[in-house]
Amino acid sequence: MTSAHSSTDRTPPGYRLLQVLGRGQTSLVHLARDPQGREVALKVPLEGTLRQQEAAERFANEVRLTLQFRHPQVIRGYAGSPFGGQAYLALRYYPEGTLADALAGRGGAALPLPLALRLLAQLASALAYLHGLGVVHQDVKPHNIYLDGERAALGDLGSAYFTAQGGRASGSPFYMAPEIYRGDASSPASDVYSLGVLAYEVLTGTRPFGGDTYEDLMAAHLNRFAPPLAAHGPALPRPVARLLELSLAKRPGDRPTAETLRGALRTALGEEAEEEAASPAPEAPAPRPIGRHAPTPPPAPAPSPSAQEGTGGRRWNPFRRRK
Repeated sequence: MTSAHSSTDRTPPGYRLLQVLGRGQTSLVHLARDPQGREVALKVPLEGTLRQQEAAERFANEVRLTLQFRHPQVIRGYAGSPFGGQAYLALRYYPEGTLADALAGRGGAALPLPLALRLLAQLASALAYLHGLGVVHQDVKPHNIYLDGERAALGDLGSAYFTAQGGRASGSPFYMAPEIYRGDASSPASDVYSLGVLAYEVLTGTRPFGGDTYEDLMAAHLNRFAPPLAAHGPALPRPVARLLELSLAKRPGDRPTAETLRGALRTALGEEAEEEAASPAPEAPAPRPIGRHAPTPPPAPAPSPSAQEGTGGRRWNPFRRRK
């Protein structure tokens, strides 16, 4: 059934393992059938994760937050247990994979404009929902966006935290806001910056800032300015282009909110900006701090960004069936 025999003794009761989907640094993910008969992505922390406090707390953070949120564009968690030897998280399974996979499959070409705008509007909606609850995601990037046709869901909440509870800044270098590089606190504006980087990627086929090392990326995000979007896509509505360019403002206060972006993108698509279905706000988090990562390291030699994300700039995808 699976080659990962070490995880079978910690399979949650009622789940049947079907095959291994992927293995990351902290978790093993199976395609499984849950007690209700659904195919799910079953995420189980590795033994080493459970022995390391920071890694175990990050997994617990992902479980607790994923199960609390209900929004069409936030990944759905069905069940889970945050701590101990039976820790796990059962998630909706996305056989189409991630946005990173979709972009890689296009060989660096931009997405068709209507599809790009639709996905960006949905992601802005997800962030507006999280920010409205006082939550910062901290890791918006194509690898954490799962696709179902032309619908996107933002996942991987291990780095997220409630701002009222406090947390430490983290992120992925290609998508990280300047204030995070400076060691300042993250905020909803930091998420908007990451969405702005992603917008350039889906609209133009390239990221606005590049670099072969952490230092190069830091210098680019701190000191350089992205080229005008109109130069890449003249069909892009000017109000949307302007807002997406402002999303990459060096000062957090100069960036639009996720809700403003959502409205502009929906308008460009000719859609009414009605409120999307979402559950009431989750209960306040427990006082115990969870999932708080070490501060962004100071500028020092580091592996190349492509190595941090995996071969060819991609990392393993826990929601894609192996072929």
